[in-house]
Formats: sequence, structure tokens, C-alpha cells
Amino acid sequence: MSDSLVIIPTYNEKENIAEIIDAVMNLPKEFDLLIVDDGSPDGTGDIVKSMMGEYKDRLFIEERAGKLGLGTAYIHGFRWALKRSYEFIFEMDADFSHNPEDLMKLHYACHNGKHDMAIGSRYVSGVNVVNWPMSRVMLSYFASHYVRFITGLPIRDTTAGFKCYRRKVLETIDLEKIRFMGYAFQIEMKFLTWKYGFQIAEVPIIFTDRTRGESKLSGGIVKEAVFGVLQIKIGSLFKTYRQEIKDDPDLIEADGLHRADA
Repeated sequence: MSDSLVIIPTYNEKENIAEIIDAVMNLPKEFDLLIVDDGSPDGTGDIVKSMMGEYKDRLFIEERAGKLGLGTAYIHGFRWALKRSYEFIFEMDADFSHNPEDLMKLHYACHNGKHDMAIGSRYVSGVNVVNWPMSRVMLSYFASHYVRFITGLPIRDTTAGFKCYRRKVLETIDLEKIRFMGYAFQIEMKFLTWKYGFQIAEVPIIFTDRTRGESKLSGGIVKEAVFGVLQIKIGSLFKTYRQEIKDDPDLIEADGLHRADA
């Protein structure tokens, strides 16, 4: 069993799923892979199950009844991972917008760089996005500026969905109280990681928009992000963030962020 689990939520990804599984499974470092499929009517789940014999004890699937949202899919995967012995837990899309080879960089930043979260960042070294129309690039780029302005979160790519967590981050955050499902979920998880004083690295990547299948972006998701940021900030004003250190019974309160070009 690997020390690292990659979680990929899916809904109607039959065009990409077999290829992305092969790409992750054949990296130089061994990663286990959990697919969280929301009842895809196109047969995505059947493709995954047909490949499990080839990647025995490394490829897993959790099937849910219906399209329940990105955030709940990741939280389902987080709980699954925490019940097992994984130390490094990754979020990644199924559509190759995230290059599977960059999993190695994120793992390095957390394992060798001793960071608690590593973010595959589109904006830490310029704007590294391929195949997006300029309108969407501008929307994403200025959304990150908006998040930083409202929350104070010192991260360039606040809506990024390509991440590695150390286990202790997900053990500290109360997953029952995560409120958002779309882009705001990604912001909320980063914000909580930062507020609890964990060390964060932004690792530069090149983001390439999907070439097969359909985007899941919707107006509702964007609206949730805009208003969710305000809710996240207001809610934080009435909470104290304390991280328990296992080797020390005392509690600490701290803020911390480091960047690493892993």
C-alpha cells in the first residue's frame, strides 16, 4: 500500500477515465487512486471497475447515488482515506487539466519540503493556463485577487483544485462543518488550512483545459464562490483556530505560509 492517495471525483468522464487511471498508475512514484463517482449515466463507474483487476489493491471506487457535488465527493474521499494509513492525500480532476506528472511535484513539496499543503498553482509564476478563452482566464485570475482582498489569504491561486494535504490537516479540519460544494469549497479548505497555522506551498504548474467531455462549471458555482467568500470571512471573525500538536498537550495558534518551487 502506498503512503499517497489520489482522489478523483467523476461524473460522465468516460472519455478520460481509463487514460487518467493509466497515467497515475504508471508514474515513477506509486500512488493509490480512489475514484468517487456520482452515479455517472455514461458508464464511467463500469470502466473503473473493469480496470481494478489490473491495478489490484491500488485502484478503488466509491459509487454514490446521484450528482451530489464536488465538495461532498472530496469529503467522502477524505473520510475514506483517513480510515486507512495514507499520509498524503491529493485532489485532482479527471480531464487532464491537471498533469498527472505534477503529482510528483506536490508530493515532493509535502514530503521533502515538509509543507502541510501543496497547491498546484496557475498564478504563482505568471499566468500558466492553456486553451482557456481570455474571458475565463480573467474571471479566474481576478477571482483569486478578490478572495485575497476579502480574506487576507496569502495564496496566488485561491480556487485551485489540484492539491496535496498531509493527513494531519484533514484530521484537524472539522469536515462536518465544511459548507460549500463548488469553487467556494476549494477556497474554504485553503482558508482553514491557513488559519489553523499549517504550512502551505504553491507549486507552479501549467493548467490545460479539457479537450474531451463537458465542463462542470455553472453560474451557480460561480455565484456560490462570490458570496461564499464573504460568508467564510464573516464566520472566521467569530472563531478561534487552534491546532493541537500530538507531541505537546498544549494548543497553539498560528498563521503560516511558505512557497516552494518544487
